[in-house]
Amino acid sequence: MTMFRMGEAAELLGVSADTVRRWVDAGRLTAGRDEQGHRVIDGVELAAFVRTQAGDPDERADASSARNRLRGIVTAVVKDAVMAQVDIQAGPFRVVSLMSREAVDDLGLAVGSVAIAVIKSTMVVVERPPSNADSRRNGS
Repeated sequence: MTMFRMGEAAELLGVSADTVRRWVDAGRLTAGRDEQGHRVIDGVELAAFVRTQAGDPDERADASSARNRLRGIVTAVVKDAVMAQVDIQAGPFRVVSLMSREAVDDLGLAVGSVAIAVIKSTMVVVERPPSNADSRRNGS
């Protein structure tokens, strides 16, 4: 069974450890104690909590087969004569998109504007963390 300390759960959720502690203290999230007395959250419990916190899909989600929609703020726009690079910070994630300059101009993308990165991919690489993190979480 995978267990996460408060700080680890906070990192996964993109919030502070204090926020996770407040959620536990308010009864929104269940935590137990490990052998050293540290508060820990069961991985299954954390996954269920995250699902309940997920926002409703935006109105365009039903009009597209793409389900990976990351809402964020534009942090950089670099344009040349034909192409542009747009950086979006969506929570803890930096998403970089290369598109035509015309598309950037048509969408009115500028630093500080809100944008949604819609990701459709037939290949997604999934990795596991290094083994020492797994053994620590599993109490080995």
